Amino acid sequence: HVRNYAMGDVVARYKRAQGFNVLHPMGWDAFGMPAENAAIENKTHPAKWTHDNIDAMRDQLKAIGLSIDRTREIATCDPEYYAQEQALFLDFLEHGFVYRKDSSVNWDPVDQTVLANEQVIDGRGWRSGALVEKRKLSQWFFNISEHAEDLLSALDDLPRWPDKVRLMQSNWIGRSQGLNLTFALAGESLGPEDLERGLDVYTTRPDTLFGASFCAIAPDHPLAEKLARTDPALRAFIEECRRSSTTEEAMETAEKKGRLTGLTAAHPFIPGKSLPVFVANFILMEYGAGAIFGCPGHDQRDLDFARKYGLEVIPVVIPHGADAATFTIEGEAFTQDGVLANSAFLDGLDAESAKEEAIKRLEASGVGQRTVHYKLRDWGISRQRYWGCPIPIIHCAACGIVPVPKDQLPVHLPGDVSFDKPGNPLAHHPTWKHVDCPKCGAAATRDTDTFDTFVDSSWYFARFCAPRSQAPTDRAETDYWLPVDQYIGGVEHAILHLLYARYFTRAMQACGHVGILEPFEGLFTQGMVTHETYRNPDGKWLSPDEIRLTGAGSNRAAFSLTTNQPVIIGPTEKMSKSKRNTVDPEDIIAQYGADTARWFMLSDSPPERDVEWTDAGVEGAWRFVQRLWTLVTDLTGIPSPGAAMPAAQPSEAAGALRKTTHKTIEATTQEIERFHFNRAVAHLYELTNAIRKAERALAQSEIETDHWALSEALSHLIVMVAPMTPHLAEECWRRLGGQGLVVDQPWPKAEERLIAEETVLIPIQVNGKKRAELKLAANLAPKDVEAAARAHPKIVAFLEGRKIRKVIVVSDRIVNIVI
Repeated sequence: HVRNYAMGDVVARYKRAQGFNVLHPMGWDAFGMPAENAAIENKTHPAKWTHDNIDAMRDQLKAIGLSIDRTREIATCDPEYYAQEQALFLDFLEHGFVYRKDSSVNWDPVDQTVLANEQVIDGRGWRSGALVEKRKLSQWFFNISEHAEDLLSALDDLPRWPDKVRLMQSNWIGRSQGLNLTFALAGESLGPEDLERGLDVYTTRPDTLFGASFCAIAPDHPLAEKLARTDPALRAFIEECRRSSTTEEAMETAEKKGRLTGLTAAHPFIPGKSLPVFVANFILMEYGAGAIFGCPGHDQRDLDFARKYGLEVIPVVIPHGADAATFTIEGEAFTQDGVLANSAFLDGLDAESAKEEAIKRLEASGVGQRTVHYKLRDWGISRQRYWGCPIPIIHCAACGIVPVPKDQLPVHLPGDVSFDKPGNPLAHHPTWKHVDCPKCGAAATRDTDTFDTFVDSSWYFARFCAPRSQAPTDRAETDYWLPVDQYIGGVEHAILHLLYARYFTRAMQACGHVGILEPFEGLFTQGMVTHETYRNPDGKWLSPDEIRLTGAGSNRAAFSLTTNQPVIIGPTEKMSKSKRNTVDPEDIIAQYGADTARWFMLSDSPPERDVEWTDAGVEGAWRFVQRLWTLVTDLTGIPSPGAAMPAAQPSEAAGALRKTTHKTIEATTQEIERFHFNRAVAHLYELTNAIRKAERALAQSEIETDHWALSEALSHLIVMVAPMTPHLAEECWRRLGGQGLVVDQPWPKAEERLIAEETVLIPIQVNGKKRAELKLAANLAPKDVEAAARAHPKIVAFLEGRKIRKVIVVSDRIVNIVI
């Protein structure tokens, strides 16, 4: 948090100093299962637990010195905020962005709530770590998949986003071109209507159809569920699948299992050939139509499945130059480029040509249709927990689904809930859910689910523009402030938060709440802060303040301060509460001061990379803070900041210092604009050293302009240091006699004449390869540069006996001689 917020604060203070109107707010994403679980564990109410933690963190962030507009502070758990979130939901419902359906969901059996696909990591709940199960529940959904193409193509309009984040979103949306294919079915286990409907399959590889040896459907496919009603063994298999991992990544490594359905599918190209139909544990209902045809020769999952159940393996794509009669597939599927074989009319074609030909024939026969498919699924937002925003819907036996009237918002969370029973406290609250229907007045019930917390964090940036508005947004304010000019956050938000926020902004635009489609114009993803980990012999994690370190290098050891027993020093990892390898910022501030912590975070490494928190690194930052303060206190008797420059010519030393000062202004400005904070810090180090060196020569000078040059350098240094070390800078500014506060001072501007280079070093190339270099006066005419290059001794010797065809001169940059 210190690193992330320090970076944002530098940008806010820097832009403010440049004359921009800066909105730098703070809010608390405060709902969610972690707070609810922590409150239960600590035997307190989630509201009290959350607000106590907010108060503690607010105090810590104040100590860091963040220039935040605290009049705009919001917390997602405050009724003032979630009332407007409920109003947004009702607007989305009215405009067709929300719908409800029975759906197979990811169920966390420990947290007892639904998880989005993105919240399932390696088959486990992202918070609890429990193995996720599949269940059928009636859920609310946002129709994000209908906006997949727009969300994908608009990534090209975000040049100030990192390429890696745009690629991650592109891959998650997952656009592919393929074919919807309907297989004719046969079998006694289905009625005529289902058999006539056939089996729909989506495929991106219709070129491999001649290698098909089976079809498979997902365990929660409608056909599988229908067949399971009369097949106990199949029903048991489906239940087993639901208890296992549910993500595509986990299914890749799991054992491939299947169960025959008694159905067969007619091969669309080979008359009389039938493919057995399985229910298989590695098929996802969420992808395509929840069904595949298996081509074992060219898909590893299909091959593993075919080997397990003794199915045919026919290679239909073979390497260039291979013999179709002898080429075989053993333990590994062939997935490289090649040519078609064993495929009748497709033989000899490359894959792309074969796909086109197969699609053309299947469309002509009426069983296939070319289509574009997206992996992105609709966003399920219903969660079976207490500590979240209540969904403003009433269920009436007569009227069905009824929105809560807006004049009755917010639907407040009840304060008197019990966590004694497993499951959702709202569902078994004795009175809260019972309400009269707003339409007919009959007894009805509230929706007892709450929103996924990603709903809370998908629109907060718009609320910051007018946090006390009686509507979700104030259009005049959002038109003025949005889009967000600069977002700084971890790359872990690339898919969940950032993609959802982009969708939410489109929905808000359609409802008239904002006038933009993209919420964040600029995005910077900072690296994490890392630290060693420590464990006692029993495996319990220990925090850095619970251990004592001795020795160095291979003799380095750790001991528990409580027991004095040896402690295992583990790898350096991202700071996390779970591994207890965090450093309390209050301890650092108490020992070194907030500015030291900020300076270290900004100076130690490039901001996009991870930084390891070390005592040595912090002490180095502290030494700079002391050095700067000492420099200011040592320089007495120089003019106050802003004093007029005397008419007398400065000495050579003072002139050199002025050049260093203005080159530092130019370089530091450029590096902050590029988010190269560590490089900006390096330039400020150099200027500090230059001032100290010049002070010895200039402090005793009798030339007034020399003293003024020292004042200019030091005052500009303090203004440039201020965004990074604001407390120190204010004290230094006061000590120098500056007027007002340094935070209100304009950002210094470099004088062009002082940053212009008097000489430049120009490489000389011959046919693009460097052969020599010239040191020349800057801004020479190209003909003079060419003459100097031709006369260079190394070039004369190299070109002896050779004819020059052309000479290309790029002013002050390079000379290229073409022979």
